[in-house]
Amino acid sequence: MAETREEPGGIRGRFRAQVRSEAKQVALRQLAVGGPQALSINAIGKELGVSGPALYRYFANRDDLLTELVADAYHDLAAALAAATRRARRLRPERRLRAVVAAYRDWARAEPHRYRLLFAAPLPGYDAHSTRLVTASQEAMQVLLDVLADLVPQNGDGGGEADLLDGQLDSWSRTRGLTGVGPTLALRSVMAWSRLHGLVSLEIEGNFASMGLDPDLLFDAEVAALVSPPSQA
Repeated sequence: MAETREEPGGIRGRFRAQVRSEAKQVALRQLAVGGPQALSINAIGKELGVSGPALYRYFANRDDLLTELVADAYHDLAAALAAATRRARRLRPERRLRAVVAAYRDWARAEPHRYRLLFAAPLPGYDAHSTRLVTASQEAMQVLLDVLADLVPQNGDGGGEADLLDGQLDSWSRTRGLTGVGPTLALRSVMAWSRLHGLVSLEIEGNFASMGLDPDLLFDAEVAALVSPPSQA
């Protein structure tokens, strides 16, 4: 009888992928309840019915698992923004931008524990700026850049400090493989993301509620400022 050989990605590969997926789902539940400090390989193994040491065949250590969760979150956020862009593709540039930033906010509110994971230091000593995570973070930024490109003139420049900042922005966009980015678009995108991130972060932490402010109204006002020319914002 001819020997049956398992193809790459066969039964063992599928089993490995399943175990990794299930482990990450348990880890996300731990994260939602107790934050990154609650992540425990042994506790995950216990819930899955395997020993903690057995899981080290699938994740090198807790930081490796954490990196998987962060990369997945970046990909999911980018997918949500890309889907919003596709749905709004026939709209005017201002409305496309509104759709994308609304999708950003919606994702953060639906997944606050994952959003925090992206933009805060998860654990002491953890390298949140590894090559893999920097690459993963590019996806969402590229979506924002593409939408803003239809709103931003590409001929702005300055002198002195503006030249220095332009050089930094150029280095940032080139080292991250972002495409179609001039200094004006790069600056507008970084500023837009900074404002959006600040607003959303304050909202999911409950700061606006404690101030008696309606986050929907604040968000609408911020979006109106984002779609306006800088001189009017």
